[in-house]
Amino acid sequence: MLGLPCAIALLLTGVTVASAESLTNRETQIVARATPTQNPTSPVLRRGSRGQDVAELQIRLRELGYFNNPNLGNFGPITQQAVRQFQSDRGLRPDGIVGQETRQALALIPPSPKTPEVPTTPPPQPTATQPPPPAAKPPAAKPPAAKPPAININYNLPKGFQTAIALLKNPSFVEAPPRDPSGKMSHVKTITGPIAPKSIVHSGQGLFFAQNMMYRHTITVYDRNFDLVKTIPDSIKFSDFGFSKFTGNHRGSPVEASFSPDGKYAYVANYKMYGSGFSRPGNDRCSPAGRHDDSFMYKINTETLNIEQVIQVGPVPKFNTVTPDGRFVLVSNWCGWDLSIVDTQIDQEIKRLKIGRYPRGIAVDSNSEFAYVAVMGSTQIAKINLNDFSLTWLNNVGRSPRHLNIDPQGKFLYTTLNGEGTVAKINLETGKVIRRISTGSAPRSMAISDDGQFLYVVNYHSNSMSKVRTEDMRVIHTVRTNHRPIGVTYDPHKRQVWVACYSGSVMVFQD
Repeated sequence: MLGLPCAIALLLTGVTVASAESLTNRETQIVARATPTQNPTSPVLRRGSRGQDVAELQIRLRELGYFNNPNLGNFGPITQQAVRQFQSDRGLRPDGIVGQETRQALALIPPSPKTPEVPTTPPPQPTATQPPPPAAKPPAAKPPAAKPPAININYNLPKGFQTAIALLKNPSFVEAPPRDPSGKMSHVKTITGPIAPKSIVHSGQGLFFAQNMMYRHTITVYDRNFDLVKTIPDSIKFSDFGFSKFTGNHRGSPVEASFSPDGKYAYVANYKMYGSGFSRPGNDRCSPAGRHDDSFMYKINTETLNIEQVIQVGPVPKFNTVTPDGRFVLVSNWCGWDLSIVDTQIDQEIKRLKIGRYPRGIAVDSNSEFAYVAVMGSTQIAKINLNDFSLTWLNNVGRSPRHLNIDPQGKFLYTTLNGEGTVAKINLETGKVIRRISTGSAPRSMAISDDGQFLYVVNYHSNSMSKVRTEDMRVIHTVRTNHRPIGVTYDPHKRQVWVACYSGSVMVFQD
């Protein structure tokens, strides 16, 4: 009689129910439930989707070498980028959406009657729906002939069984720890050194960038072991990047960062530049009438941790984000009262869109159709159509909206209200605020969990960080931080929250 481990091994080697005759009744039922359903009417999957179908997709992408995130069941930006890369390699439209054609190419469903079947042996040949991958693509992107059929795991199985299967399929699999049932967070680590972090941002691939402004003129990069990987100085020679206008050495003042969907590049905005040719720096009280100097954003390769390009943006860029489809970097220019739109294919600003007095936080929906920009000198949030750059407004959201987060399904927008000291939840269908709560004195930045269930809000004057349940906007735990918490980011791999304290430290909490 075979035990459960043997049943798992049979699953992973492609053994079918018919070849598992010696299993017990219960083990045979498990194998049967774990075989592919081959349902051509499976739902379309896109960013924000959740559940069994998403988990099955992620395991298949992992088998093909496109996906290495340990968390299953939530279709986030990493999954979206993996799908796009797979689609591009197979000659499909790289929209990041898993419809029937993409499912078919992934072998999650059989070919439709109208489409020629793709043979499993010998190795696949080019067809109308499955052109050959580029020659430079590693073999992992093209399953070898001997590879057994993909196994669709039924995620109604016990949690331990799912984990065992994932572990055997991928020895590097590390399951994210469960949250504390009480909702409480615990302090894990405090990182200190010659730092003054204004922000801390997770790459999505295990690196954390702390931007240390003009006080240190550095970006410090850490890994998940809390070790310092590199200190990147903000000094550059513009001539190295094709800018002949500026001579000599220059320094920046790193303020905020964002990452490409695959985590390969960091985009770090500088509050202002120092050196020859920069004589009209901006400040926190300014306007376009001041004709302040434009600043620059650094593009940093996250493998080499070197600055590869510098990109001109507006005066005093306070926040930036990369759209989920990787097309644009959006940069809010505090003193220009506008938004820089940077094309990532050419690493240049292609448009500067007037927004209003003191634009700051930015959030983009999962389909990269709309961007939302908090206009801190108002009670409004700008809504920008990223196809034609037309502008509409969410009105009367509260005084001085500062930071924005959007939930994975794009139904709700969350904002800190600097003028009211509250956090608001906005229904994006109606554009109306449906709840306001107080988390502490001067809530500044926020991070949202990958499943959208929790917000993590830093309270600048309270020296604290609050965990908010988004469903009912209830504060379920608040922890003390060091002086002046100002930035926050979330690592779903370890369910940890990193907090940048302006006073000179980064604190890490277990969720």
